[in-house]
Amino acid sequence: MRIDRDVVPEYPLSWQARALTGLMYGTLKPASTILMRHPLALVCAARIGNLGRLVRVPQPEQVTITTEAFSACEGEWVRGRAGVDERKVVLYFHGGGYFSCSPRTHRSITWRLSAAAKRPVLALDYRQGPVHKLSDSLADALDAYDCLLGREYAPENIILAGDSAGGHLTLATLLALRDRELPLPAAAICLSPWADLTDGPRTANRWQDPMLPAGRVRWLARRWTDGLDPRDPLVSPVLGDFTGLPPLMIVTGSTEVLRDEARKVAERARQAGVQVRYEEWNRMPHVFPILADVLPEARLAFRHIGNFLRAVAAHRDSAGGAAAA
Repeated sequence: MRIDRDVVPEYPLSWQARALTGLMYGTLKPASTILMRHPLALVCAARIGNLGRLVRVPQPEQVTITTEAFSACEGEWVRGRAGVDERKVVLYFHGGGYFSCSPRTHRSITWRLSAAAKRPVLALDYRQGPVHKLSDSLADALDAYDCLLGREYAPENIILAGDSAGGHLTLATLLALRDRELPLPAAAICLSPWADLTDGPRTANRWQDPMLPAGRVRWLARRWTDGLDPRDPLVSPVLGDFTGLPPLMIVTGSTEVLRDEARKVAERARQAGVQVRYEEWNRMPHVFPILADVLPEARLAFRHIGNFLRAVAAHRDSAGGAAAA
């Protein structure tokens, strides 16, 4: 498998995808448009998210989940199959706009990611707004990575991954690690990353996106960048210099309002010499892999992720062999 390429996966659009995107367009999108207009909405959403932590979501019997506390936050270890390689790990950052969701809400991603990567996933319950700032979330991510290094996980055995706001945190963490001259992970995976928090209008897919209203994304970006320079690469990673970063896999849907910033990340990373596998899935909604319980396209995406990780490992091994020779 070639790593550095753009891919538009071919598949017949399932009836599940047609039904779900239609349902989202008629429910989630108008609800977000109405509710996400006042800071109080963020507080309410965060509290509802906290209540969601109490809900027990059934998992396949082969999946094991254990919780663990870190310096300023908690996380959960997810093992999606028996016999995962305990010498390796994926550090996962969930999405939710930096104000909602948790590792629990994203287990449909993390257990499948563990199975695809054949290693445990550490899903971090990092601090979020409106109580905390972007810098707090980044500090938690860096602390968790440092903790893994302290437990003698080799950098080449660590993968970073995240979706939406978690994709933003993945990119910011990579840039921060590089700038601090710390050892970098082997690769990173970004699902529908939110990479641009500058105050520009989003016109691409404004009407086609079945889930995210462009105006509400802009409103939320203004909230999180209040008092910050939105052009700082740790705030808007799309503007960063990606020189020296490990291989990236970026997965997005063709009708997403965030699609173009994902494309720009891929373009800028390639210009800096980074190998990037950019996959744009036809008519898939924002972070569609989280819908793998019902979407066949989402389940297929995890096969692509597994192929990417195997290609990264093969490339690293061949490069190591060539260097030794």
